[in-house]
Amino acid sequence: MNLLETSDRFTLVRHGDADAWIEAIAAEMAQILTYDIETHGRARMLLSGGTTPAPVYQALAELDVQWDRVEVSLVDERWLSPQDRDSNAWLVRQSLLNRADGAHFDPLVRVGKPITECVYTANLQAQHTEKPSVAVLGMGNDGHTASLFPGSKDLARALESTLPYAALDATGCPGANQWPLRITLTPHGLRQCRQRLLLLRGKQKLEVLKQALESNNAQLYPILNAINLESAQLRIHWCD
Repeated sequence: MNLLETSDRFTLVRHGDADAWIEAIAAEMAQILTYDIETHGRARMLLSGGTTPAPVYQALAELDVQWDRVEVSLVDERWLSPQDRDSNAWLVRQSLLNRADGAHFDPLVRVGKPITECVYTANLQAQHTEKPSVAVLGMGNDGHTASLFPGSKDLARALESTLPYAALDATGCPGANQWPLRITLTPHGLRQCRQRLLLLRGKQKLEVLKQALESNNAQLYPILNAINLESAQLRIHWCD
């Protein structure tokens, strides 16, 4: 059995090239947001940072969405000021918010506040706003998603949390690079999202995904925590 082709937990959509990949994901996101705006009056989306999703956000900003009814926040964030160029907030602002006039943005890091207070505020906000329409996820070559890094001393606590967000110290985890301190969405937070999209580029990412499915070890491959949810299927968009 080909684990990448047959699953009741996810749908893998393969695209012929990068342009088709960008166009299809942006269109799907716009459709999700528009449906929730029409159904609930507002929509909320949680975005990941990184160079992979940036062109998708740029394309999404050009589509016909009622941006003044959209709230934007983050899947995760490095412990950096939102004005820092290495922060996810900065990337989202540059690729989407500066183009999507009227959209409201809630960063996870509040300047001058300790990380515990920032996590508390993020959880309070998540519990008193509409459930996210969509969360956009990525996956590292180590199998992490959001800031759920394999080998992190805080991983088990984050995976078991009954709150949407948690602080995580990924010191010693190569995938965290020079930013070990993070705020991350938890599996509980992911479960609240009506739709979840995983954006992947390159054959190596497919190989990592296959290894994760074969292992069925959600501590070793935290991406499985986005796949093994009882809620709506994870939609995986891939191109080489």
